[in-house]
Amino acid sequence: MRRSTLRGSIAFVAFAGFATAAPAFRVATPSYHFQFPRDHFNHPDFRTEWWYYTGNVRAASGRRYGFELVFFRQGEHRRPAENPSTWRADDLYLAHLALTDIDGKRFRYYERLNRAGPGIAGVSLEEGRIWNGNWQSRWDLGSGTQTLTAVAADIRFQLRLTARKPPVINGENGISQKADGAGQASYYVSFPRLAVEGTLNGAAVTGSAWMDHEWFTSQLAKNQVGWDWFSIQLDNGADLMLFRLRRADGSIDPHSAGTYIDPAGRATHLKQSDFTLAPLDLWRSPHTHARYPVRWHIAVPAWNLSLEARAALPDQELPAENGIGNTYWEGSVQYSGSATGVGYLEMTGYAKPVQF
Repeated sequence: MRRSTLRGSIAFVAFAGFATAAPAFRVATPSYHFQFPRDHFNHPDFRTEWWYYTGNVRAASGRRYGFELVFFRQGEHRRPAENPSTWRADDLYLAHLALTDIDGKRFRYYERLNRAGPGIAGVSLEEGRIWNGNWQSRWDLGSGTQTLTAVAADIRFQLRLTARKPPVINGENGISQKADGAGQASYYVSFPRLAVEGTLNGAAVTGSAWMDHEWFTSQLAKNQVGWDWFSIQLDNGADLMLFRLRRADGSIDPHSAGTYIDPAGRATHLKQSDFTLAPLDLWRSPHTHARYPVRWHIAVPAWNLSLEARAALPDQELPAENGIGNTYWEGSVQYSGSATGVGYLEMTGYAKPVQF
């Protein structure tokens, strides 16, 4: 959702506490006219935006990895006329980088927070680029191919992502509604099936990835504490995105939803009544003491799907640094049951309620 919608996926803003009040921002309303490639880039009239890349790849040796590279933009809405400095904070940019070494049973992650400054971080349609320091997504606007580059202490990759299906607009009437009320929604676009080839820490890898892009100003209601979001890439060519919104009283919000994408790329909106997400095994984090479901049962009766989702590693939690921002769990999962496949799972609001 991600992250994060929600992802925000759905996804979520891990640095929500940094932004100032800005009533002039627009909100997501129905019947938006999407224009691509323009809408793959930034929307400064909206307060919050993110680009989520998650994927599963394999080296020639057979070693398996999951990766996450996420770019967040949080609007400050300070106009240049008020502060002409190159360093003025029109937007704040957060990025997360994570790698799951599935067979080595190791998870590590990094984050960075920057203002745009003189080219330190930003989003540019003209350059076909989303970046934060030396982490970036560069787009070939002609072919739509996206190339991810990231360097950290013990992570180094360059991955070329080629869309095998067209982008999908999630939700109904052009919006992904998250709560009651006008504007409690996001614009939510996914690339559900991206073929991956490139290098990871010096080794050639191939696999598949999922990309989510959301922008909004207001999304969750006060009684919603978090969400569980699944990307599902099945070996039969079908893909699904599912999320459930959790309330403070333990109930599931009826705005929980999803999308089924058939092998040809045709998308169908799913309402809460169209699927079930049932937590099974729990894992307790030694870092935050939060308890996360790391095994799930998923059912989508209309497509005769009965799946088990199992975390590749239990510990794929990203604790907020210094207690600032949102702690969440995001990691590689495998699917078995009536079909098999891979994907990613994001869980928020288990350590404490998500803050926007």
